[in-house]
Amino acid sequence: MAGTAEKYLKPEVIRQVSRLDLRAKFIVEGFIAGLHASPFQGFSVEFSEHRKYSSGDNISDIDWNVFAKTDRFYVKKFQAETNLTGYLVMDLSASMGYTYRQELTKFEYGVSLAAALGYLMIHQQDPVGLIAFDEKVRQSLAPASKRSQLGNILSMLARLGPSGATDISASLHQVAGMLKHRSLVMIFSDLLGDHDAILKAFHRLRFAGHDLIVFHILDEAEAEFPFEGMLLLEDNETHETIEVDADAIKADYLEEVARFRANYKADCVRARIDYVPLHTGVPFDKALMSYLSLRQARA
Repeated sequence: MAGTAEKYLKPEVIRQVSRLDLRAKFIVEGFIAGLHASPFQGFSVEFSEHRKYSSGDNISDIDWNVFAKTDRFYVKKFQAETNLTGYLVMDLSASMGYTYRQELTKFEYGVSLAAALGYLMIHQQDPVGLIAFDEKVRQSLAPASKRSQLGNILSMLARLGPSGATDISASLHQVAGMLKHRSLVMIFSDLLGDHDAILKAFHRLRFAGHDLIVFHILDEAEAEFPFEGMLLLEDNETHETIEVDADAIKADYLEEVARFRANYKADCVRARIDYVPLHTGVPFDKALMSYLSLRQARA
């Protein structure tokens, strides 16, 4: 992958993605292939690309071998029906460009996760696209499953980068209006915005039938608060500053972060949305593998 995409596929990132691929046989089956709707749970995998016969279907499309085994009418799905379409939805807000002492900013960490997931989907020949937003959707790339798609996605992200203010809820409502078919929507954001408004946008996507995974990415310093003494804090988006005593506020701060994440987790669980809290101090491949294995076990 040439050009600006290389900044996101450094040698160590390539190794991490490659390690994911080595274990893809059991992970992908549980994660991506498991998302393909199948009316034949418990049957051989050969039946996973069929659907029930509906009025108006061509009788010649009935699979009589399946009928002999199930005593029900099923037809072979067309390719367009069997592919799972994925969208990598990236937050471009200035706050995503923050890091205190980690090599990767929140944005770069999210891009690494997106690269791994995009790689796995393309490996499965499932189309994956990109939607990038701040106050509104700024760029989008139509889903494709060709090998060059990952490079196209990373090149676009490298050209964009995090900057400016954000309106997560308005952008996600815009995303919901863009998607015409049931899709796997993977959101990468620090979720710094109006909780209730963001949740309503999540619900709209779920109500439309989309499968959501929310990767909630904080910087390691935001999650762990490794500061001491007097500290000058600056808002990444408004640039307002405030001086605080780090030792005096640490306990309250960590309690508030825990509550922030717990509220999102509880609301997402109720809406059947996968919520994945992360911080940049955790190697992204380890975090992703833990999540994928958990999802596979749950499935």
